[in-house]
Amino acid sequence: MTSETTTETMTIREMCETYNVTPRTLRFYEAKELLSPIRQGTRRLFTRRDRARLKLILRGKRFGFSLEDIRQTLDLYDRDGSDAAQRQRIYELALERLAGMKDQRDELDQAIADLEAELAEARAMGLVPRQAA
Repeated sequence: MTSETTTETMTIREMCETYNVTPRTLRFYEAKELLSPIRQGTRRLFTRRDRARLKLILRGKRFGFSLEDIRQTLDLYDRDGSDAAQRQRIYELALERLAGMKDQRDELDQAIADLEAELAEARAMGLVPRQAA
């Protein structure tokens, strides 16, 4: 495998191996204009910029950001060449996402507690067949 730090470009196979993604994933992000590999015939060569963008895309997806949020964040860097605006936007999005995740967790905790109470009530009333208890 080619070392990411010693090569200017990587093939689609090297990208897949390095970032544990499929060629289809890379083509999808390319179609969504989030990645812009160099095209040499049917061959795609991914630059350091593409690799940095892919890392941000994968991190954003891991935390549940929409592709549009990710695109807007990536575009901030492209506009002014600085990462200050990008960092600020990422921070704001992360705060929003964290609040949303905590709300989801609270809702899930409540749903679990409600379901456990329903099951306990069913058992107490003898509504559960022996093998299901």
